[in-house]
Amino acid sequence: MAMQRKTNVRLPPEVNRILYVRNLPYKITAEEMYDIFGKYGAIRQIRVGTTPETKGTAFVVYEDIFDAKNACDHLSGFNVCNRYLVVLYYQPKKAFKKMDQDKKKEELDKMKTKFGVSTDEK
Repeated sequence: MAMQRKTNVRLPPEVNRILYVRNLPYKITAEEMYDIFGKYGAIRQIRVGTTPETKGTAFVVYEDIFDAKNACDHLSGFNVCNRYLVVLYYQPKKAFKKMDQDKKKEELDKMKTKFGVSTDEK
């Protein structure tokens, strides 16, 4: 929004335009999300989790990185329906790390059975 922007501002490397929001009320609507997050700048997209695993989470994509930083700074810990929001910068490396570990373990198990290697852990 109307935030002073210097041309040579260096932001930390984890700062990006995509915010990952946790601890949302399950019944929150996209319109309510726009009301809360739209105060800090132009929003490109909001994705609210709908599956049992993703309920209570959302991704908010801002047009500008400075708006995303401002929203993250101000809305982390914000109370919505007696729930305190957890607002983080989206980090794809961390998001897919668990999935990658599971995939590697699966591949390792396949290789063990293929070559007849057993590791009996006692």
